[in-house]
Order: sequence, then structure tokens, then C-alpha cells
Amino acid sequence: MNIFYEEDGSFKVGAILTDSVTSLQVESTHGKRSKIKASHVLLRFTHPGLDELMAQAESVAASIETDFLWECCPAEEFGFDELAAEYFGHSPTPTEAAGVLIQLHSSPMHFYKKGKGRYKAAPPEALKSALSSAEKKRLLAALQARYIAELEHYTLPPEFADKLPQLLYKPDRNTLEVKALEAACATTHLSAAHLLERCGALPSSHAYHLQRFLFENFPRGTGFPEVVVDPHPELPLAEGVAFSIDDTNTTEIDDAFSVSKLANGNWQIGIHIAAPTLTIPLGSPIDLIAAQRMSTVYMPGDKITMLPDNVVCAYTLSADTVCPSLSMYLEVDAETLAVISTESCIERIHIAANLRHETLQPLFNEATLAAGKMDYAYASELTLLWQLAQKLEALRGKAADNNMQVDYNFNVQNDRVTITTRQRGSPIDKVVAELMIFVNAEWGKLLATHAVPGIYRTQSNGKVKMSSVPAPHQGLGVAQYMWSSSPLRRYVDFVNQRQIISLLRLEPPAFSKNTTDLFSVISDFDTTYTLYQEFQRNMERYWCLRWLMQENVQQTEALVLRENLVKLTDIPLINRVPSMPECPPNTRVILEITSIDLLDLTLNARFVAKVEEEEIVA
Repeated sequence: MNIFYEEDGSFKVGAILTDSVTSLQVESTHGKRSKIKASHVLLRFTHPGLDELMAQAESVAASIETDFLWECCPAEEFGFDELAAEYFGHSPTPTEAAGVLIQLHSSPMHFYKKGKGRYKAAPPEALKSALSSAEKKRLLAALQARYIAELEHYTLPPEFADKLPQLLYKPDRNTLEVKALEAACATTHLSAAHLLERCGALPSSHAYHLQRFLFENFPRGTGFPEVVVDPHPELPLAEGVAFSIDDTNTTEIDDAFSVSKLANGNWQIGIHIAAPTLTIPLGSPIDLIAAQRMSTVYMPGDKITMLPDNVVCAYTLSADTVCPSLSMYLEVDAETLAVISTESCIERIHIAANLRHETLQPLFNEATLAAGKMDYAYASELTLLWQLAQKLEALRGKAADNNMQVDYNFNVQNDRVTITTRQRGSPIDKVVAELMIFVNAEWGKLLATHAVPGIYRTQSNGKVKMSSVPAPHQGLGVAQYMWSSSPLRRYVDFVNQRQIISLLRLEPPAFSKNTTDLFSVISDFDTTYTLYQEFQRNMERYWCLRWLMQENVQQTEALVLRENLVKLTDIPLINRVPSMPECPPNTRVILEITSIDLLDLTLNARFVAKVEEEEIVA
């Protein structure tokens, strides 16, 4: 005797070896012996044989039309043998009964399983819904297969066109498009970005990186809502005139300087900072925009400003204009250049000129200062500021020579990049840096002295952080330091300027002591500014890689920083070279560039040789 039984959700056959009330021992066609519960037995038969029954039953099942079988079902629960008798019109053979059972079991949308060999026909509405869902799944599977096939042949499916940002930057693995893209990536052995690039979906590698940043940080775009700038307040007009020092691309001109002689023979040095907070109150539409953006975003060849253009134009310290200013005046001893006193005020100042680095550098530098050349505009004022800057630097205990450090400037025009260097500590840099350090330290001291809250930058043990409590900045060598000199470009400066102005006007500060709003600004700024700086670094790396490709650089010199980490000599690109042998820091080496990937921002290079000392000297 043989049995047809169900085990683990599938149907099997076996020959009975022993039979008891509750269980049977059976042997399969392969000779495997198993113990089967009696309740799992669905049919007992002698003919046909084991192998023949399964083959014939599956043939019977294949010949049965599922919809017709469903129509034959009674409304109530039924056994498969009962339905087989109804379907065939006679007592079914073991093959026929097994065939019906296999068909019932294989169509769960039509037949609900209620027990071993027992089923119930699905209600018409439920069946209609299930069939519709199955058809939808079938169509989606076919659509996904088409997507995969097109992607594997480097053709972008039309349906992907308006979903590219999500596919690239925030893929939802539950969507059909992402499933297809991942499958195609696995087949082609390409990342999503590289595959979509092969499909022509990326305008450029530059656009890929920029759009990622915008997608994550400016989901509504970089445009501004329309805002109205209130007229400048009536303020006293300063007696002197001022000039600014910035690079050519600077439009948000925050600071300017003035120099005049006092009646007592001393010098009066004016540091003048643009003052947008005079007419932009806390919580106003413009303030909310600045608080949301937190900072201007910089990148080679472009920027995203913190404030709308009409606000910047209203307050930037442009040449030949009279601008509102938060000013600090230093009385400086004519002989020793010691700062005797300082005084801060709110005023209007006439900006006579915007001096630009590119035109000023050839005229105002260490060589011209040493030669005493004074044949350019503001030569005497700049020379005095240079002398004062050296004095201020020495007082901070930072007078050590830092001229070995180099800063890099990126200029991108018509998709071509130029990378130039500027020696750090040049007279231009030192004048601006020292006067800004001085004014930011003094205004930090002013707020601290009068117990007016502010946002400070502190440094201890090499770690810089933002704080609402004044503390030393060890790197700068000052007792306290805050950002307050760039209110058009950073919201922290914007907040601090508002606090300083309220103090000068003897008004309650916008942010009171221990207010949670001030802590929120610190936290939000810290997070946002870190993201912006990371983006700027990534874009500078991108343009460094572009420069290497643009200039067709095959071999380049690099300086070992530590282990296999090197910095290329000509550009500010730091990279690891796995093939680098053990070399002490500052060893100069020659590298061969083997590959560059602009999407991954990776450079693969191979160590070639050390630069011998004689070659360096030569």
C-alpha cells in the first residue's frame, strides 16, 4: 500500500512499511525512510506506482482550468476528494483526486486552505481584488525587467528622468526604479552614479556633486523670497573716509579701514564693519532667511549667499557710497604704535575705495615695503596698518615667521580651473587678519565686561568650539574671541553684532543670558557650517582632480606628510598612496598618476622615486 501525504507545505508519496493508528513509517522512491503522522495522509492507493502517481497527478492538475474549478466549488468548506467527485462526475481515481488537490493548493487566490486537504472558495470580490493585485505585480515585474534590460545596455528608461535626484542621493529601496537600478549595477559592476553617467543621465561630474549638496541642504532651491529692505537709519557721518581690502570676487564686503591723524599727534585707526542688523530685527523675514542658511556657501567658481542680493547690495561696503557701520576706533601712539584706547560707535562712513588683492599685491608687499615705495593709492595708510599689524601680532605672542605656509586660490572660468598660490603672512593678509582678530577680541571683551551674552570661539588643547561663555583662544593668543566682523556672510556674526549694537544703544539685548534661543543658534550654526566646509573641501578636491586632467599631468611631485599620506606640491590635494615605501615626513617623492575618478573623487597614484637632495638643491 502507498500513501499520498502532505509534509512541510508540499505533497509527497511513499510506500507504507508499518502502519499504526497515529503514525506510519514510509519509504520514498529514493529509499529514504520517514515517520509520518496519520493525520498528514491524504490518499492511500495501490495503483499506479509511486513515480507514476505524481507525474500523472501533475498532468491532471495542469489540465484543470482554475476558474472553472472555482465555479464548481460549493459555498461552504469542502474536502478535495468531494470537489474531485463533483468535477469529474464520478468517484475519482487516486490520480484524479491528487490532481485536483495539487491544483487547489497551487491557487491560493482562488482557494483558501482550511486544513489538511480542506479548502474554501474565495468570495467573488476577494478573488477579483486578488487577481487584480496579481496582474499588477505581473505588470510591475515586466516593467522592472524592462528597466533592468535598458540600464544594462546603458539606456536611461524614460521614467527615470524626473527621479534622478532621488535615485542618486536618497534611493528608496522599496521603489521599482531603485530595485532595477541595483540589479543593473550588480550585473554591470558599476555604482549607481557611474551607471547613470554611462546612460547619459548626468549633465557633468561637477553637476553630480553640486546637485547632491543642493538636494540635501537646499531642497527648495537656492533662490530667495522677495524681501523689502528698510531705509538706513539716520546716523552721524564719520569725518574720515575708508577703504576695503578684498579679492576680486568678493561682493559681500563686510569690513573697511580708515586712518587719520589726531590733534595730539597720535593716529586714529578705524575698523568699520557693515551693519545690516540696524534695520533687520530679530524674527523679521530677512533675519529668518539668514537664520535658516547660517552662512554663505563657498565653492571654487561660485557661492550661495546667506542673504538676498538686494540685502547685500544695501549693506555691502561698496566704493563711492556712504554706508551704515559698526565702527571701532583705535587711538595709536605715533611713536610706539601702542593701542592707547578704543571706542566703538554706530555711524555712517564714506567708503572711498574697494582695493582688490589682485591689483594691490604687486604694489603692497614685503619687497615694496622694504624699498620704501609709496607710489600707489593709500600707500601711507597701508604702511602704517602693516606696522601696526606686526605690533599686534607680537603682542599676541604670534610673531613667529609663518611665511612658509601657502594659501591656494581657485579661479573657474568656462569650465577651466586655474589654481594660484599666495604666501600666507603677506602684508595684505596680515593687515586684514590682525585688525579683524583685534576687533573681534575687543568686542568679545566688551560684551563679557557688561555681561551681555554672545557667541564665542574658544580653543584649548587644539580643539576649537563655539560657546556662550568667553574663554581663551589659545591658537590666536587672546583672552576671548568672537566672530562679529562678517555679518553679511555668517549668522553668528549677525547675532553678535546685534548684541553689540544693543549694548552701545543701552537697549536690552536681543538674546538674554542663558536663553535657549542662543544655544539653538550655536548648535544649528555648528552643524550647518561644518556641512558647508565639508562641501567646500570636496569641491576644491574635485577641481584639483580636474586640474590634473586638464593639464594632462602624468607624473607629479608630492611631499610625504606621514606614512603613505602625501600632499601634491603644485595643488592642495592630499591623497594616500598604498605603494609608498616607508619615508620620513617631508620627504619629496615622484608619483605616477594611474587613474582619476571625478564621481568618487579618488586619485590612484603609484610611487616612482624619491627626489634626491641634489635634485632639490638644483
